[in-house]
Amino acid sequence: MVSQDFANRPRLVLFDVDGTLTPARQSVSPEMVQLLKELRKKVTIGFIGGSDFKKISEQLSISEVMAIVEDFDFAFAENGLTAYRLGKQLESQSFIKFIGEEHYKKLVKFILHYVADLDIPIKRGTFVEFRNGMINVSPIGRNATIQERHEFEAYDKIHGVRVAFVKVLKETFADYGLTYSIGGQISFDIFPNGWDKTYALRHVEGEGFEEIHFVGDKTFKGGNDYEIFTDSRTIGHSVTSPADTARS
Repeated sequence: MVSQDFANRPRLVLFDVDGTLTPARQSVSPEMVQLLKELRKKVTIGFIGGSDFKKISEQLSISEVMAIVEDFDFAFAENGLTAYRLGKQLESQSFIKFIGEEHYKKLVKFILHYVADLDIPIKRGTFVEFRNGMINVSPIGRNATIQERHEFEAYDKIHGVRVAFVKVLKETFADYGLTYSIGGQISFDIFPNGWDKTYALRHVEGEGFEEIHFVGDKTFKGGNDYEIFTDSRTIGHSVTSPADTARS
């Protein structure tokens, strides 16, 4: 039976953020905000992003940052490790507690050495970003401009920089119990096994929804939407851009 809070909207639609609701690392359009408001009248809605709550809030909010917990029934940052249900925060988890400080230092030291030796056209800053539930690694650096992000994405499609990086990490840290997931334009995420976007489903599977739909753009194997897109608990929908999401 569907939870009383959602009895009038017994289907849940969960959206990826980057490349699905917004252009990568850019703000949501007023048109998309209006579309989501109309959709919420018919179904329960939520978002799942890999970035931290502050970054996602800035992307999805037109005015107040905290407004997104009111605009969505479920708000999942860092793949659901930071979670809100109807505006109230749920229990969170921590990457550093899972992996331990010594293992974490070895991993980050290896990553920074690898980045230093990479021969790519440009490098900026913030190559490793620590988050509550994961670390995000960017060969070019997260301080890259939007244009530089586009250029690196095109370069990466040809040279497979991130794929090669992930392969080395998987081999080197095989006993760490970690998953490596390529997403967005310039980076990939590292998190404990099982802490991909399916982690968010543990917050909703007890609500009794008749159907749980997921909409995302990185639904290919190795992409950061793949696990939840193919999960037996969801009905997956693959899109190519926010415009494609609006048409779906």
